[in-house]
Amino acid sequence: MKLATLRAAGGSTTAALATGADSYLALPATDVGELLAKADWRAVVEAAAESKDQIVIAAADADLAPLLPRAGKVICCGLNYGDHIQEMGRELPEFPTLFAKYADTLVGAEDAVEVHGSGRVDWEAELAVVVGSELYRADEDQAREAIAGYTVANDVSMRDWQNRTLQWFQGKAFDGTTPVGPVMLTADEADANFEVRGYVNGELVQEGNTRTLVFGPVQLLSYISQFTILRPGDLVLTGTPGGVGMGMTPPRFLKDGDVLTTEIDGIGRLENRFRIHTPVAFPA
Repeated sequence: MKLATLRAAGGSTTAALATGADSYLALPATDVGELLAKADWRAVVEAAAESKDQIVIAAADADLAPLLPRAGKVICCGLNYGDHIQEMGRELPEFPTLFAKYADTLVGAEDAVEVHGSGRVDWEAELAVVVGSELYRADEDQAREAIAGYTVANDVSMRDWQNRTLQWFQGKAFDGTTPVGPVMLTADEADANFEVRGYVNGELVQEGNTRTLVFGPVQLLSYISQFTILRPGDLVLTGTPGGVGMGMTPPRFLKDGDVLTTEIDGIGRLENRFRIHTPVAFPA
């Protein structure tokens, strides 16, 4: 099944089940994260699908919110595809390179992205993993069982900020700059590998398959759970394939008005227009 979070009138949101290419069924939860926090969330979805009091939303009228607008933890893995590691001039890592974002960074699948204060805005198309049950000090079998599903993300990166220090955090955690969605494909319907692609104004700039990940989704969840508890609705971004703007010769970055498209076969696509405001010196 495919689950989404939709904006409703008055600023509220609702979790929803995609019932085909043209409609969604509203579910009794404010978002996908709240739905996954219910131990019997699959039964909740099934009951809604069989209910006589269904609320159906046409896809044309659906306003896609961030899939997990209140994610407790958003943890990302950098340098996790062999080709991307090579283009960045590094060696294959022994351990995952991890950093965190906040829920404030997340935007919807079709939302505009506003960037203030950066002149080197880069793209990173990624598969993201949605946690479906509590996980702590887990082995890989337990981590596999804890995956609720998969979604599409773009770890948009402000390279000028990222490269100010050895710590990446400040270039990765700008508010409202990480598109996620449009849906979560449940793990039981997912293939083993995913084709991940990124486009700028329709031009293909990134393409990779998750089979080339150094650390796959199960390994990442197990590893992360050794030091911090993962809960339903948490999100783990798995890294990006080669083709980022910083790795090009000469480097290339997003411009005001550019449209960034991120797609994964079987899940869906993000399409986000960028509004990049004039960078300011720091301190202002």
